[in-house]
Amino acid sequence: MEEGRVQWEVANDVQDMDIDSGSTCDIYHYDSTQQRKLLDAKPWSRDMNYFQHVHISALALLKMTMHARSGGNIEIMGSLQGKLIHRGFIIMDVFPLPVEGTETRVNAHADGYEFMVSYQEQSSHAGRLENIVGWYHSHPGYGCWLSGIDVQTQRTNQLYQDPFVAIVIDPLRTVTKGKVDIGAFRTYPEGFNNNAQHSATEFGASSSQTSSQQANKSYQSIPVNKIEDFGVHCNQYYSLKVSCFKSNLDSTLLDVLWSKYWASIFSSSELISNREYRKDQINDLNMKLDRAQLQIKRGSRVGGDMMIGRPSSSSTPAGFMKPYVMPTDRSSQTESVLNTISNDSEKLAAEQLQALITLSAKHALFH
Repeated sequence: MEEGRVQWEVANDVQDMDIDSGSTCDIYHYDSTQQRKLLDAKPWSRDMNYFQHVHISALALLKMTMHARSGGNIEIMGSLQGKLIHRGFIIMDVFPLPVEGTETRVNAHADGYEFMVSYQEQSSHAGRLENIVGWYHSHPGYGCWLSGIDVQTQRTNQLYQDPFVAIVIDPLRTVTKGKVDIGAFRTYPEGFNNNAQHSATEFGASSSQTSSQQANKSYQSIPVNKIEDFGVHCNQYYSLKVSCFKSNLDSTLLDVLWSKYWASIFSSSELISNREYRKDQINDLNMKLDRAQLQIKRGSRVGGDMMIGRPSSSSTPAGFMKPYVMPTDRSSQTESVLNTISNDSEKLAAEQLQALITLSAKHALFH
């Protein structure tokens, strides 16, 4: 049981912090005066990329993951309790919201906001002084990024209750990867022209960014039916670096949570619990291959027409056709598409193999 918890902490790079040491005690101590100084100064109002880091308690991370996993293919939503530091957020705790979600969206209604206010008041009475500094929701099976609705929600939150951060968790990819698939984001104001360069194709997404964004993955596979929504809004927000921490007291609480679920972890198989997700991955990969094939054929057809039907230019000797050279941007784009599909195929095969190895190890251990 303990080995499973330790493996989870290693996979998610959870940093140990001694609560008795003076250097880390500030993380667990809420200084209302310091918080008020930051709120009054509002450095994020002058620098749209001011926030660069999100530090999450291991307990908060585990609670978010369990909540997202409980929703299955339905999106869930919750709130983040924490505080501000220089260029970052510290998330100490989270709580779920009673909202209705679908497979593609989740929105909080009046009941959800009333519950949020009531929960915050009760937390204050119980000694939890940290305020709500953000929200989290899940993207089951299609990665960590902000959709158009997410961008609108986050932009509204930043407009009326900034500072605010958005966290996205993919529970299905979390199971297949063996570590929490998570991302943290903040949006730019409408009309703001950021310097970060994002690109989205029919098959995936990449970015060329500065500062802490370089520490995050530059590419993630986006399903075909989501890439348009991603591409339209990908320049309207930026990502923050995510890190996790725990204290010696957190380890005790983690043991309690782990003891409740360790039996189901060992008795379940990712090959079975995620088979629908695997099927969707294969279908998505097949669609990407079909589109890539059409794109290549379309490019070849254009090239053939140019070879046989174009008049020669004045600089070409009479009686000779000017040779046609396929544009480099088209060929490089095609190569990029094929590389993306190859990467997705390798990732899918590696995850499937890892699941088989895990299943074999469980079988050898208990039989």
